Amino acid sequence: MKKSILIALALTSFLLANDTDGKKVFETYCWGCHHQTAVAFGPPFSEIAQKRTNEEIQAYIIDPESMYKAFGYKRTVMTKLKLTDKEREDIAKYVLSYKGK
Repeated sequence: MKKSILIALALTSFLLANDTDGKKVFETYCWGCHHQTAVAFGPPFSEIAQKRTNEEIQAYIIDPESMYKAFGYKRTVMTKLKLTDKEREDIAKYVLSYKGK
């Protein structure tokens, strides 16, 4: 029982840390054009999460210029973001946390 509680606490802590890290990346790099559930200059995270996988989100962040047509967009104004692998993973998870919202 004690072991199960410790595992649950560790897992919860890990998941919250990732969400917090993703939110920090969002606030630093994404907030100017994207919002979580409302349309801004770019699509809201809730819309992106409904249509894209983690891998697709990361691929678009790495090179939006080569990905926009495959995503069905007529153009892109998103610039390449020089994020670390961890930042990119964190923001993709954060975006996906808005699926269904």
